[in-house]
Amino acid sequence: MNEERLPAAYTANVTEMLGDAADAFLESYEARRTQGLRFNGLKSNSASGNTAVKQAVSQFSLTPVPWCPAGYYYEEPARPGRHPYHTAGLYYIQEPSAMSAAELLGALPGEIILDLAAAPGGKTTHIAAAMQGQGLLVSNEIHPERAKILAENVERLGITNALVTCGTPGELAKRFPEVFDRIMLDAPCSGEGMFRKDPDAIREWSPKHVEMCAARQWDILQDAYLMLKPGGTLAYSTCTFNRRENEETVERFVRAYADMELILTKRLWPHLEKGEGHFVAVLRKADSASGTGAGADNRPARNRRGERERDRGKSGPRTAASVRGALQQFTEWAAAELPGFAGRGIPLLFGESLYLLPEAFNDRLHTGMLDGLKVPRAGLHIAQLKKNRIEPAHALAMALQPDQAVRSYDLPAGGLEIQAWLRGESLPVPPGLHGWTLVTVDGLSVGWGKASSGQLKNHLPKGLRMMKAHID
Repeated sequence: MNEERLPAAYTANVTEMLGDAADAFLESYEARRTQGLRFNGLKSNSASGNTAVKQAVSQFSLTPVPWCPAGYYYEEPARPGRHPYHTAGLYYIQEPSAMSAAELLGALPGEIILDLAAAPGGKTTHIAAAMQGQGLLVSNEIHPERAKILAENVERLGITNALVTCGTPGELAKRFPEVFDRIMLDAPCSGEGMFRKDPDAIREWSPKHVEMCAARQWDILQDAYLMLKPGGTLAYSTCTFNRRENEETVERFVRAYADMELILTKRLWPHLEKGEGHFVAVLRKADSASGTGAGADNRPARNRRGERERDRGKSGPRTAASVRGALQQFTEWAAAELPGFAGRGIPLLFGESLYLLPEAFNDRLHTGMLDGLKVPRAGLHIAQLKKNRIEPAHALAMALQPDQAVRSYDLPAGGLEIQAWLRGESLPVPPGLHGWTLVTVDGLSVGWGKASSGQLKNHLPKGLRMMKAHID
């Protein structure tokens, strides 16, 4: 397959698993990789978003993904990731099979949900759309650089009720016992479903690697159990095919915890469905916890050590008086500039950055639970305090609709102006436009500009600017 040979132990395992169907499965590796996108309900359900969706479906010749109502396939040479609609958070580029996991989790508005291994953000953004901005979504990623990418995707898609954390599963389990209504665990795995698109995944695969992944998955599952409230739902998924990391791991988990019930399992095979393949198991915890298996005290010693190792954040929240002053300053600014923005939440101030932690955090949690935990994004970033003035945050812009702002300036997706804007350039505007202005593309927010003397100064963060913007 494209100069890469599948390991003999892998093909033997597949043949043992699939029997006569193994040839068809192995032949699927010769096919082109499957590509897809999922529309973001936080943006696509508005009038402008609905129109943009229709435009995208037509422009990219999208076809529906059967197991995800918001999911669509696209084919080369389409490049939706280069389109301004991607910058505006209208959709998330995601492999179609992977869309099945969050869909089966069944998130609902108002719940408290954990995405335990969340980067780069496919499942987090899917769950957030289902929650419709209500409740609390804790999105965790243990690796700091990947957590940063996760936070950027949360921002781009306009998610207001997510808390991005960077901690070990054991550390979170100690902080959040029996807190979550639902937990999404897309477990680190041997990546057999990545073989068609990532040759490195083939080179890294070995039977020993499979066993190592299964051991790690078992440890993480035990931490997830501790954080799942009685009556809660857990979705466990992998992008690998072997039974060791899938059915056998789930069966071991159910045997160990008598109050966990397996509700369903779903496999997507690349020779049967259009996708790279995925495994999902949905489990439910009994209303009254009565597990008799390996609990927190029975976990391996390395897991307990991980709980004790707390990395303190770079800067903690400021004093209550400072927070009140910052919130008052923002509230006065927003009253004049954003009359349609409700601005509900628990204010947190980190340095000059003002955040609104989702109100749902008060339901079963308290801010002390965050002490010492790395939190790349503490809810919605709303402003920077700049020497007695407010500078609205990019994340705030991405969470707004045009009618919530006093001023907005719309750019057509197919025009040259949006390309210039995404490169970080300022634009000429009518001289009557003055002050902070929400910049939109076909009615979808893409950031802030500040208008003065016939010029709209570009406030798109430098890290998000494109050297060359593309209109496909």
